[in-house]
Formats: sequence, C-alpha cells, structure tokens
Amino acid sequence: MPDALELLKTRRSVKPREMIGPGPSPAELDTILTIGARVPDHGKIVPWRFIVFEGDGRLRAGDVIAQVFAAKNPDATAEQIEVERRRLADAPTVVGVVIGARPHPKVPAWEQELSAAASAMSIVLAANALGFVANWLTGWMAYDRDVLKGLGLTDNEKLIGFVYIGRAARAPEDRPRPVVADLVTRF
Repeated sequence: MPDALELLKTRRSVKPREMIGPGPSPAELDTILTIGARVPDHGKIVPWRFIVFEGDGRLRAGDVIAQVFAAKNPDATAEQIEVERRRLADAPTVVGVVIGARPHPKVPAWEQELSAAASAMSIVLAANALGFVANWLTGWMAYDRDVLKGLGLTDNEKLIGFVYIGRAARAPEDRPRPVVADLVTRF
C-alpha cells in the first residue's frame, strides 16, 4: 500500500480503455465504497448512493445507453451505437455516484452535491490506494434523464459521475500539471 502523501502527489487518471481486469474483489470494493461514504456530510444527510456496474451489469447498462442514444440520434451508424453500448464495458468495475439532494433548512443542495463529489473523489483515491487505477467521468449519458431513469435514478436524483476502476494495462504517463504558485493568492 503506497504512502498516503505519495499517493496523493502521484495519483493520475487512467482512461477506461487502458484498464484491464481483474477489478476489485467484493471485499476490496466494500472497502472502496466504505471510504467513499466517509466524507464531509453537513447535517448527516447522506444525500448520495452508489450503483455498482460489474460483469454483465455493465453490458445491461450499456444497452440502456445505446437504446437512448439510438432513439435520440436516428442517423447514428451501427458503429456509433456500439460505441455507446460499450461505454461502461472498458473497465472491470464502474461505480455510479448518485446525488439525491434533500430539502434541509441549514444544508443547501449545493453543499449536498459537494459531499457527493467528495464521495466520488474518495472512491478514486481508495481504489488507487488498493493498487487499482481509476477515472471519474461523466459524458452525455450522465446528464440524460432517459438514461438516468433507465439506470434506476429517480426524478430528483442526478449522477455525479461514473468512477471506472481496474488495473493499468501499461504504466500510466503523467500529464503537465499546473504550477501551484500560479493558483495561489494570499489574503
């Protein structure tokens, strides 16, 4: 297990198409999701939940995505529809992070959404800490109400994103990072 600071300094996203299996075991996934649930949550509302896509579940979700895509893009080619069908199939495990903000007198919806975003990032970090690679993505399907309904979200829920988890097919390369001094002002 890597040192926490070294992990945070060197973590990087890996494209799902560059991931291979196996994905996390049930015990490892339980650890990842437990860490994902241990985030700041003003008011102890727990406004988020997780959808795990593994095995054939990734393909069933892909069928939902492909059907919606085909219906909304009648000129789409069979190849384009197949790309959408395989959207969640590249990584061995995908976790959808769902936000269902609730009315609260002291905790606005925005804070609840930030809590769900912190949950998604914690899932990424936990996966990396266990030796996996991860990538938090959205894409058109994360915002399409018909896809979301097909994946089991209610009308008052949104998808923070899909966290793809697997193993790196090759050593990930880093990308240019911002110069921290350019991002900081002091008051």
